[in-house]
Amino acid sequence: MTIGHSLIAAGLALAGPAVAVLAQGATAPTPGGAPAAPRSVPRASPAPASAPAPTVPILSVSIVARYPHDATAFTEGLLWHDGALYESTGKEGQSDVRRVTLLDGRIVARRRIDPAQFGEGLGLWKNELISLTWHDGIAHRWDARTLKPTGTNRYAGEGWGLTSDKDGLIQSNGSASLILRDPRTLAERRRIGVTIDGRPLTQLNELEYVDGAILANVWQTGYLVRIAPGTGRVTAIIDLRPLVAEIGARDRDAVLNGIAWDAAKKRLFVTGKLWPTLFEIRING
Repeated sequence: MTIGHSLIAAGLALAGPAVAVLAQGATAPTPGGAPAAPRSVPRASPAPASAPAPTVPILSVSIVARYPHDATAFTEGLLWHDGALYESTGKEGQSDVRRVTLLDGRIVARRRIDPAQFGEGLGLWKNELISLTWHDGIAHRWDARTLKPTGTNRYAGEGWGLTSDKDGLIQSNGSASLILRDPRTLAERRRIGVTIDGRPLTQLNELEYVDGAILANVWQTGYLVRIAPGTGRVTAIIDLRPLVAEIGARDRDAVLNGIAWDAAKKRLFVTGKLWPTLFEIRING
């Protein structure tokens, strides 16, 4: 995905307590690796040099366990359901939705997406999976048990990440807004503006709903943010750079992306595009 801003600055390097918002900056590669035109999404203004230190805490994580992960999977969406991991992958001609065993990373079932489409985020509603596409405005629906296709929905704009709460679907599109959608029709209900210390935070990608909060990857960084659904306020920054460093990927597209929550056992899993490892982590704080 393209980026219209530099990465979260200063404080997200953890050299000090300050955290700057996304500033206008360079264009990054597309998922396929080719240069991309800037997205037509809102851009945050650079933080002034005299901006006060933010109040958002930066949390570390502990690694609980490591599991194998398909190093060829261009991970766009990840979730846990009924004792298994479900994953959606991207890139034209390679996109699919799959069920994966945790302990060995084996793909036990998969369904290919139209080769002209770029698969994106994955969500769950009751016993049905919903997978987005990046540019096509098509959401595919799948039976979670069999992965048989059950239908499609149309939506406007780009598709990035997807998750759900008890009321419906929550979607990201790379902007500083999360879109709440009807789980049956994908009609837009309303939007939540996401802010960090009062400034819009863009490049929100993979999503997961965890214990009343939304976790989101900030694309092309080693961080998650925790978002309060009622206000859109970022309440914590979660530093996953040690995991990124452990992977040591040289491919510029092999970024952190993929969050799954096992609510029954209170287990949180994260991985990345083209990563050989899936991590079970515990957030400290």
